[in-house]
Order: sequence, then structure tokens, then C-alpha cells
Amino acid sequence: MDYSQKISERQWNQPDKGELESHREETYIDDIIQKDHIERKLLKNLDGIGTVFDGGAGSGRFSILLAKRGLKVTHFDISQPMIDKARELAEKEGVLDRITFVKGALEDLSAYKDGEFDLVMSFDAPVSYTYPNQERVLSELVRICGKRIVISVSSRLGSLPYLANPVQKNQFILDENSEDPFVRWLVEHRAEAVEGFTIRKSELDRVMADGLLGGEQEIAEYENGGAPWCITYTFMPDELERLLGGLGVRNVRLSGPGAFGRTIPREILLKIMNDPAQKKDFLDFCYVYDSNKYVCGMGKDNLLAIGEKIL
Repeated sequence: MDYSQKISERQWNQPDKGELESHREETYIDDIIQKDHIERKLLKNLDGIGTVFDGGAGSGRFSILLAKRGLKVTHFDISQPMIDKARELAEKEGVLDRITFVKGALEDLSAYKDGEFDLVMSFDAPVSYTYPNQERVLSELVRICGKRIVISVSSRLGSLPYLANPVQKNQFILDENSEDPFVRWLVEHRAEAVEGFTIRKSELDRVMADGLLGGEQEIAEYENGGAPWCITYTFMPDELERLLGGLGVRNVRLSGPGAFGRTIPREILLKIMNDPAQKKDFLDFCYVYDSNKYVCGMGKDNLLAIGEKIL
């Protein structure tokens, strides 16, 4: 088993993962923007769709959304706590009968036939966490797709600013008094993160060149019993478009959820989020701005792609 799968299993199977992930839109503004964008894209692309594969489906944010619209969804995830939470939420929404829950790793989709699902989707970058197998995993997702694919991967251009901004996530905290453990850590360590920061051009140059976030340090942490963040491969927009095209996906449209939102300071974002009228206008404009091909690479975390499978 590759480290990609071993690290992912340990990271995402931590007992609190399902509960924490199910509350992200109550915790972080960037999650509100990103998931609103994805939801709009999905709902605009459901014509002719009856069956769905959701790879790395997490706590069910989008599998439940589509099940509520009458679609048959296979909810596939590496994390049992995530699946348990998704099942709980699906039962609450009355759609358990439309969702099949499967625990598995994206590195092995051999149980599924070519073109088995009308729609294949995968969000929050699980493809990027399968490094060095990301291209094979991408090809497998396309293989089991019958009509349409909608996926997000980690964006290289969008990720690079993190290396020059140790407090970038603080910008998007909705409530600094939240009991979320990561929020508490961000707030308590903000001054320390700024004081200890030094720009490392060599690291920026390396990631720009090879797209890889993580590696030996994460492997060492795993071997010492820790649960490190997944080693992540970040994609360039033209690279993702080329790979999908080579796999038989046509009419690829790219977008960068969060590109507009990341330009706005937290004080203004909070004012917007706390006013329903402003929030609606803001999310409407974010969707248009972030869908523009000229900003797709600067999405907050992800690069989103939609395309049609040519059989």
C-alpha cells in the first residue's frame, strides 16, 4: 500500500473527522463560498443524469444534495467516521434508500464497470491526495463515468500563496470563539505564526516546478505514529485540462472557487456574511467571477473541472 493511501486512511479516520467536516460551512467562510459554487455547478449539469458516483464523499454534502433530487448515489469514502456521519445526515433528510455507502480508497475502483455512472464527481481534492497515483486515479474516475464528470483538485497557483501567508486561514474564520479545535489553534497561534515566518523562495520555486506539497516529513510523521496531512499534488489549469482531454473528456470548463473571496479582508467578509442580502449578492458575484477562465487557477483551495465523457 502506498503512503498516499496509508496517510489518508489515518488522517481521515480520526474519530472526530465526520462531525467536524459536517460543520465546515458553519465554521469557515471559504467553505461557504466553495460549496456554494460547486452546488450551483452541479445543479446546472444534471440533465440526463440518473446515477452518481461521489468519490471522497466525506460527510455527504453533495451526495445528499443529489439524492434529495431523486438521483441514485454511490457515496464512496476512505473514512468510516465520515460515512457514519453521512449516513446519519442522509437518514435525517429521508434519502437513505437512494444512497449506497462504500468504504474504499480511490486508488482501487476495480469494482466498478466502464461507464457505470452517469455522473462522476469528486470534491475537496481527494485526487490530489493520491500522489504519486493521481493520473491513474483520474483515469479511473473517467473510466467509470458514462456522461459527465465534475471534480476538484488542489490548485498549484491557488496553493502557492499559502507558503507566503501563514495566517491565510484566519481570514475565513466565522467565529473566533468557535470550539472547533483547528479554529482554536489558528487563533491561539496567530501571533507566533507571523513572528516566526520567513519567506522561502526556494520552496516557492520548488512547488511551482513540481507541484508537490509534502513528502518525507509527512512520511516520517506517519511512521512515528502521527496523522499528518496528506501528501498533496497540485495541478496547473492547463495540465488538468490536457489530462482530461487525453482521457476522452470534452468541453472541459474550469473554475476557481474562492478566487474573488480571497481578495477581501476578514472584517468585510464578516459584514457580508452577517447580512443575508449582502451574502446573496456576494455569492452570486463570486460564482460569476470564479467561473471566469482567467482566474480559475487562483481559487482558494481547489481547481474545479466539468466535462462531458465521449463514449
